[in-house]
Amino acid sequence: MAPPILAQQERETICNLFVELGPDAPTLCEGWTTADLAAHLVVRERRPDSGPGLVWPPLAGYTDKVRRSVKDRTPWTKLVETVRRGPPMLLRRVDGPMNTVEYFIHVEDVRRARPNWEPRQISEELANALWARVGPGGMAKKVPATIVVASPGRAEKVAGTGPRLVLSGDPGELTMFGSGRQAAARVEITGDAALAAQLRDAALGI
Repeated sequence: MAPPILAQQERETICNLFVELGPDAPTLCEGWTTADLAAHLVVRERRPDSGPGLVWPPLAGYTDKVRRSVKDRTPWTKLVETVRRGPPMLLRRVDGPMNTVEYFIHVEDVRRARPNWEPRQISEELANALWARVGPGGMAKKVPATIVVASPGRAEKVAGTGPRLVLSGDPGELTMFGSGRQAAARVEITGDAALAAQLRDAALGI
C-alpha cells in the first residue's frame, strides 16, 4: 500500500505547477485546462455525490456539471489552496492508496502537455508504488494478445491470450500508457506490429 507521504509529495508538485502555469495552461486531459483539472481534484475528494459519474457513463454529465460549477465559482488561488490542503479528515487515512497514482498521472498530464518535456526522475519508493498498480489485464481486454509488462529489475506481469506483446518501460511510463496516455508515454512494444498499433490506439484506463 502506498504511504501517504507519496500522495502528499505529488499533490505538492501539481500545486506548484498550478501556481507556476496559472489556470489556462493545457493538459493531456482532452478539453481541460489546469483550472478544469484542479476543479476535478477538488470535486473528487469533496463531492462524493459526483463520484459515480467518474466510472459510470450515465452519470458522467452530472459529474461534469459539478466540476464546471466548482471551477466557475471558485477563485483560482482558492482552488489551488483547496487541492494543496489535502482530502477531508475522513479520507486522510486512505490518502496514499487513493491518491498516489492519481496525482502522479495528473502531474504528468500537466508536464507532458508542454513542449520539450522529458520524464522526471522519481524516487524508487514512488516507482515501486506505481509498479504495484501497473497491470496488463485491462490492456489484454482491448487486443487479442498476451500482454507482458516489463520493467528493469522487476518480475514481468502477464495477462491475456494470443500473440505476445511485450511492453517495456519504467513504472511511470507504463502507468501513463495504461491510463490511456499512450501517445505521451515512452514505452517500447515488441511483438506483432498490427496488434501493437491497435493497443497504442485503444481506449485504456477508466
